[in-house]
Amino acid sequence: MRKLSVVAPEWWDYTTLDDDLLNDVANLTADDLLQLSRDGFRVVFYDTLEDFYLAEALEYIDAWSQSTPDNPVGVCGPIGPTEQLPLVARLVNAMGIDLAAKGAHFWGMDEWVQDGKPVLPDHPLSFKNADMELCFDRIENGLKMPEANLHFPSGDLAEYSATYDHIRCAVMQGGQGDVKHWAFNDPLKREGAYKDAPPTPEEYRKLATRVVDLHPMTIMQNARTSGGGKVNEVPTQASTVGPVETWKAGKVSIWQAGMHDNPFGMRLTAFMIGKQVADAAVPMSLLADHPNVQFNYYRPAIGSCDVEMH
Repeated sequence: MRKLSVVAPEWWDYTTLDDDLLNDVANLTADDLLQLSRDGFRVVFYDTLEDFYLAEALEYIDAWSQSTPDNPVGVCGPIGPTEQLPLVARLVNAMGIDLAAKGAHFWGMDEWVQDGKPVLPDHPLSFKNADMELCFDRIENGLKMPEANLHFPSGDLAEYSATYDHIRCAVMQGGQGDVKHWAFNDPLKREGAYKDAPPTPEEYRKLATRVVDLHPMTIMQNARTSGGGKVNEVPTQASTVGPVETWKAGKVSIWQAGMHDNPFGMRLTAFMIGKQVADAAVPMSLLADHPNVQFNYYRPAIGSCDVEMH
């Protein structure tokens, strides 16, 4: 039986991995990360935050530029990071891209769930509200995509999932959380059939858009990054895009500026994907089997895993 998590013994997470693997990962240098690139997995560095977030915003523009009314194309985007969103609106306005005429689409990745229901846009932590305020409400009226082309996992989740079969998702962006998730694809609880071992990668990849229970690491992280530390106000469930929809995206692009995960975490998932070590206790590692994944790093944030007392 695998060891218990040192953070949440009733859950699976990366601390249940073999210590030898974890120690090897901690010793990786930035140059080692670059060398993890292979067919289907690319590691890219940016030396400034300006370049980093502009490159992220340009992925939206590139995807929407491919869209036509007969062959609509969309982007699935995260909240975390968010710094790219105002840049997307500015680029659309400056370039005069008529998103409605092009048939462009957008998917939000996830949304908080409270008392069994997705939170409304007036909730202070609403992801939909953040997307609208930071990006789509800033696009000029003559250029905006229609509301029907904006898809959020806050209503009929089966209907949300089905849109990925009718519209080509050119790129699914994401950040990486402390628990090594994309969207809210957290590790599962250590119970039932998964008491002694996490689900196999094949089992986990069958998960579609759904409501999930959030790992304690995720709740703590979101309190830190978005909630001013008020853990009691962070929902413990969310609706999230799943692996099923992710594998329908032409590209998965993960953006790591050092705000949402630490130097060790930024090394771990790149190593597992690069070496094709997939383990559902580390959900991001399952992208080892996706045919087109890119990890984007703000190089100064990669840092080191050396012990440093503060």
